Amino acid sequence: MKRLAGWLAALALLAFAGPVRAEDKIRFGIDWTAEAEYGGYYQAVATGIYKKHGLDVTIEQGGPQVNHLQLLIAGRLDFAIISNSLLALNLVQQNVPYRAVAAMFQKDPSVLIAHPGVGNDSFEALKGKPIMISADTRAGWWNFLKARFGYTDAQVRPYTFNLQPFLADKNAIQQGFLGSEPFSIQQATGQYPVVLLIADAGYTGYGSMVGTSDKNIKQNPDLVRRFVDASIEGWYSYLDGDPAPGNALIRKANPEMTDALIAYGRDSLKKHGILTSGDAAKNGIGAMNSARWQEFYQSMSKAGLYPPGLDVTKAYTLEFVNHRVGLTAKP
Repeated sequence: MKRLAGWLAALALLAFAGPVRAEDKIRFGIDWTAEAEYGGYYQAVATGIYKKHGLDVTIEQGGPQVNHLQLLIAGRLDFAIISNSLLALNLVQQNVPYRAVAAMFQKDPSVLIAHPGVGNDSFEALKGKPIMISADTRAGWWNFLKARFGYTDAQVRPYTFNLQPFLADKNAIQQGFLGSEPFSIQQATGQYPVVLLIADAGYTGYGSMVGTSDKNIKQNPDLVRRFVDASIEGWYSYLDGDPAPGNALIRKANPEMTDALIAYGRDSLKKHGILTSGDAAKNGIGAMNSARWQEFYQSMSKAGLYPPGLDVTKAYTLEFVNHRVGLTAKP
């Protein structure tokens, strides 16, 4: 009789709780292969944070041959990384109805890298010298350096994401990311290279923004909110807690990543406040503000990238950020 009463009580509890809601399936595209720069998302998968928010998230890797924004626009992804503010403004200029819903990186982690001891120790010193950059960079923050330091397109040399040309030439200069290429160069040469962070030169664009369609924002605001909140929680867990679960998924997705390189990438994010500086310090990871967007647009417009009168507010929405998510629940 007691066992029967226990079963009846359990059934009553389930009935009160209602049916279990199926998890919403999300396809999320990152703009490069798995590494520490995406650790928060992998952490949210590995630790069940996305599931806690009713989401079943599949992370799709990017790379030099993958245009994740095209996949987003084509409907093959639900969310994707918008690498920088310039790409978000390009979407506005081209009347593409997609926008940033969170800016995970308060500082763009893009860098220029040079060999030590040859005089290439500052942005000013690189004026007129050959610099290896990709086609995307030439259409992006390279224009800021041209306007800020007088660089010209005559300096541009192709960058193929291969370190060998740099390693073979002591006078070589190339682009890179704060948490990856400097480590690999140090491993190969035994010396830490000169690393010049673009953000330190006054480049105010956001980095690694989460983007989705205007349609998704309008029709599924709760879904967007849950994905943004869970991703933010994943980042706090990765940066302030035990990153081992996320790192294990990163290594599984990208076997070329070593424990040492992942640790270096995570430490770089923390040391330079890539996610937690600026407005994120008071409003939480993912924070954005309209004044900074307007200021960035004005500076890029003066550099000749955009026409006057562009509606910058179509590049982003503040609906899902600045709510201090994760700040009071840091591990």
